[in-house]
Amino acid sequence: MQQSNGYIIGFTVGMTVICAVLLAGLSEYLKPQHKMQEEIDTKTNIYSAYEAVPVGADIQTLYDSSIEGVVVNIDGELVEADANKINARVEFKKKNSKDKLFPVFKFKDTANPGQYKAYIIPVFGNGLWDEIWGFVAVGPDFNTILGTSFDHKGETPGLGARITTEEFEARFKGKQLFDASGALMSVKVLKGEGNAMNASQVHEVDGLSGASMTTNGVNDMLTNYFSNYKAFFESSKKN
Repeated sequence: MQQSNGYIIGFTVGMTVICAVLLAGLSEYLKPQHKMQEEIDTKTNIYSAYEAVPVGADIQTLYDSSIEGVVVNIDGELVEADANKINARVEFKKKNSKDKLFPVFKFKDTANPGQYKAYIIPVFGNGLWDEIWGFVAVGPDFNTILGTSFDHKGETPGLGARITTEEFEARFKGKQLFDASGALMSVKVLKGEGNAMNASQVHEVDGLSGASMTTNGVNDMLTNYFSNYKAFFESSKKN
């Protein structure tokens, strides 16, 4: 039986409204689980910047027993805030550096209470297509990089997306932030790949073939955030 145009339009609108309500309800229902998964992913990335998460380990328990978070400002001063609740994307987009908050995740040395094996800082920036971010673990000398953990939103598979690979992240280990005079040098990812001779320098890392724009984004990100934490690094060295 042929239906009128009014019936068809009404039926379509009704089904659209019902589907929209169901999807909205499902989204709201899943929001706590989604938020929990995001927190687990973030804690995994923070922990793995220094040390691989053991297979089968409960990351929540492992993180709580290993990581102690503090927050500092651009001047390296401690701020009353929860490091785990600081959103790197939100802080990155603030115009005034004086308004920004910078978390520091201290990796505990369980064999020596009160001491720390690494200080892990978040980094955030822009790649070729979208946002890139990660965590960098710096040693107790506040100079030597002990590990990194990078991620991205939309870099090209096989090219810029390789910043997330263990092979690329491992290239940063042992690199240094400051030169012999104490000047902040940051760490530069070189253009192209196979720069073994140049990459042996303490402030340079071998690049990625076909991913110049992504590696430029990584360089800008690292330079920016090492500058943000410069005062904290320098004051911590004196203590």
